[in-house]
Amino acid sequence: MDIEKLKSFYKNKKVLITGHTGFKGSWICLLLESLDADVYGYSLNAPTNPSLFELCDIKSMITHFTGDVRDLDTLKYVFNQVKPEIVIHMAAQPIVRDSYKEPVYTYDVNVMGTVNVLECVRLTDSVKSFVNVTTDKVYLNRELNESFKENEELCGFDPYSNSKSCSELVTYSYKNSFFGGESGQMSDGRIVSISTCRAGNVIGGGDFANDRIIPDCVRAIEAGKDIIVRNPFSIRPYQHVLEPLFVYLSVAMEQFNNPSFAGAYNVGPNDCDCITTGDMVTKFCDKWNKYQSNKDNCKMKELCWKNLSDNGPHEAAFLKLDSSKVRNALSWTPRWSINEALDKIIEWTDVYLGGGDVRDFSLKQIKEFITKE
Repeated sequence: MDIEKLKSFYKNKKVLITGHTGFKGSWICLLLESLDADVYGYSLNAPTNPSLFELCDIKSMITHFTGDVRDLDTLKYVFNQVKPEIVIHMAAQPIVRDSYKEPVYTYDVNVMGTVNVLECVRLTDSVKSFVNVTTDKVYLNRELNESFKENEELCGFDPYSNSKSCSELVTYSYKNSFFGGESGQMSDGRIVSISTCRAGNVIGGGDFANDRIIPDCVRAIEAGKDIIVRNPFSIRPYQHVLEPLFVYLSVAMEQFNNPSFAGAYNVGPNDCDCITTGDMVTKFCDKWNKYQSNKDNCKMKELCWKNLSDNGPHEAAFLKLDSSKVRNALSWTPRWSINEALDKIIEWTDVYLGGGDVRDFSLKQIKEFITKE
């Protein structure tokens, strides 16, 4: 990953992010700020309280538009106002369990939202590069304990996963129907490169979503209670949030002038970092307890976890990605192992719980990530 190349490319580039008020959206805004990009965001209000978006006052760093991706007219207005060169689509209903509670809303946002964004890309002649961020859960998962490759069948099980599979298919149809397929050349001669990125489970400081394991860990710390783990034997491709974000930006950059880079990309950690949720939480507890024991006058309760199923809806037991395509195409390898990622999360969480400046600390972690050899 050529950081200097990224900095040179993104300086003053007009980048529109949908879903910028979410966890990943907030981190990518911070990242683009560090690359001196001209950042615009289109999203509903932050989905959690607290939120990384509010804690870091990201609204003051970018040009912010409040809107719903299901609202095509408002979305068109924003595209016409901004005239973006690069669009990264991250707006979604992202929680598996919530998709069982609100399937119609989930499909509406994740499928028709993608249709609307792609329609705006089609109608906006300034756009040259589009990346649709989906998920590792888009594949038909037969629980065969094998890593998924990009050419495998798309058919997510639950409404969230399936709606993201549909989002991939929508992107494929638009790409072939209106953007000249692999060439990216439209009927008017304009070239627009289009990719989808299927990331594994992202973790990082500043995630406050419900039904995600790291936020559950932080809430347990705040409440002085044990962490409840529903599915400790489920294997997931855990990776720090900055890993896939750098890939999204790298794909958008490379395909900007060279449509041959456009396509579908898995983004996952090294095989050794695909671990069970139980193992990951054990590491978190051990690291947190050690971190706190090194502080003077630490009075926090020792952090533990317990296995307590709540008989919730189906969730896949095994998820693992083959990321060889993006590694070869972009010369990319993960920078932080699961152990390093957890260290960064614990440091971030300690700053947050201590009332520190999380914006400054988040930018510090981005710098650490960028400068790691």
